[in-house]
Amino acid sequence: MAAVIVILLGLSPYSSAVTGPVTNETTKKIERFVEEQMKAGKIPGSSVVIVEKGKTVYQQSFGYADVRAKKPVNNDTLFEIGSTTKAFTAFAILQLEKEGLVNRNDDVRKYLPWLELTYNGEPQIITVNQLLHHTSGINSDTITRIPESQADNAMELTVKTLLDQPLNRMPGSSFEYATINYDVLGLIIETVSKKSYERYMKEYILDPLGMKQSFVGAQQTHSTLMAAGYKIGFLKAHAYTPPVYRGNSPAGYLISSTNDLGKWMNAQLGTATDRSVDQRLITESHIPDESVEPLDVNTRYALGWGILQENDKKYVLHAGSNPTYSSYFIMRPDTQVGVAVLANMKTSMTTSIGQGIMDLWEGNDAEEPPMDIYQKIDQYATAACMVIVVLGCLFLWLSLTILKKLSRNQRKWSPLTGKRIVLLIIHFLIASGFMTFILMVPQLFLGGTPWSYIRVWAPSSIWMTLLCFLAVCVTYFSFGLVLTCTKKVNKGTGMDALK
Repeated sequence: MAAVIVILLGLSPYSSAVTGPVTNETTKKIERFVEEQMKAGKIPGSSVVIVEKGKTVYQQSFGYADVRAKKPVNNDTLFEIGSTTKAFTAFAILQLEKEGLVNRNDDVRKYLPWLELTYNGEPQIITVNQLLHHTSGINSDTITRIPESQADNAMELTVKTLLDQPLNRMPGSSFEYATINYDVLGLIIETVSKKSYERYMKEYILDPLGMKQSFVGAQQTHSTLMAAGYKIGFLKAHAYTPPVYRGNSPAGYLISSTNDLGKWMNAQLGTATDRSVDQRLITESHIPDESVEPLDVNTRYALGWGILQENDKKYVLHAGSNPTYSSYFIMRPDTQVGVAVLANMKTSMTTSIGQGIMDLWEGNDAEEPPMDIYQKIDQYATAACMVIVVLGCLFLWLSLTILKKLSRNQRKWSPLTGKRIVLLIIHFLIASGFMTFILMVPQLFLGGTPWSYIRVWAPSSIWMTLLCFLAVCVTYFSFGLVLTCTKKVNKGTGMDALK
C-alpha cells in the first residue's frame, strides 16, 4: 500500500518523460540497463536523453535529485557536467578566432604575457592549439593544485599555479590530458572578450542555443532545480558539498539539464533547427589532432571531444566528472544520434551507461561494464578501516584495563628507568613511524598528490581511514605509555599477605 501511495503522489524515484515509443522493446531494454547499472553503481539519481535527426526521441530520469527529501530527478534537474564543459570552452575559442580576436597558432604569451612555462629549465612556446589538444606539455597532476576560490580573479589565480610547475614534456610532442589547459583557455577568453567567462558563455553560446536553464560556475548554484551532489563512501552514496573551484570553471563546471543538453547535441550533430551557431565551427571542433599518437585505441583528441573511429563508424564522445557529479556524451554524426547521461555522483558508471545505451539503440547488446573504480577503492578502504578500528578498540581496551587496575591498586605508577625508557622510545618510534608513513603515502605512491585533493576527490572512506589510522597510532602510543610507566603491585603470599 505504501508503494502505491508513493507512486500516486508522484514521488516515485523513477520519473519519465519519453517522447519516443514507451512500449518499444529497445526503450524497455534501455530502462532495465540503466536501472541495473545505477543499482550496481549505487548512483542516487540520473537523467538520460537521446536525440536523433534533430528530435528528442527518448528522455527519462531515474532516482533522486535529493535522497533525504525524496525529491526525484526530472528532465529539468540540473547537474554539473564536469569535463564535458571543455567542448563549450573550445567552441568559444573558435568563435573568437572567427572574430579575429584569437589565432590558434599563436603563442599563449601573446594573450597572457606573464605565462612563461619551462621544460628542462628552458622557456617554451605553447600555442593555443596545443592547449585545446592537450599537447601543451602541462602535467596532468596540475589539477591537484587548483586553488579553492570564489573570487572574480579565481581563473588567473588558477593559471598562475603553473608558473612554478615545469612542463612534463616538450610542447607538441605527445598527448597528456591536463584539465588546467582549458582554464588557461578560459582566461584567454576573458582577456580578449573583455567579459567574464561566465558572461561570455551565457551570451554567445548558451542563450543562442536556447539553453536557458544552463549556466557556468558552482558559485552561482542557487536554483531549486539543482541536484544534490553525492560521493561513494563505506559502500553507499553520501551527500557531500565540495569546495568551490571557480578558476576551474572552463574545464569542468558548466551546469545543465538533459532538456538543454539535447539542444547542445543537436547543434553538434548539425540538426539544430534555428542554426544559432556556426555549423562550420562545430565541424571544425570534431577534427582530431593527428600530429601525435592516439590517446587510446582508435581514439584521438579534437577540440573538447574525443573522436573514436571504429571501422566505418565515427563517434564523438567525452566523459566528465567532478567530486560529486559525472556525465558522458556519445554521438554518431552519420546517423545523427546522440546520447547524454548525467548523474549526481562521481562515478565511471555514467560512461558505461552511455556506451551501453548507444549499443542498445543501434540494435546491439550492451556489454557488462566493469565495476566502478571508485567503488573498488571504497571497498578496499572500507575493509582497511574496519581492521584499523578493531586494532584501535583493542589498544583502547588494553589501555583502559591498565587504568582500571591502577584504580584498584593492582598496578602502580613507576619511575622510568633505563629499560622502561627504551621501551617507551620504541613505542614512540613505532607509532610515529606508522603515522609518518601513512602521511607520506601520496608522495611515495601517488606522485605527490596532496591529502587535501584526496579528501575532496576520493571516496569519503579514504579520508576516514586516514583519520582512524592516525587515531590508532595515538591510541597505541597511549597504551605503550601507561604500560611502561606502571607496574604490577606485588601483594605477597603467606604471612606477608597478612601484614
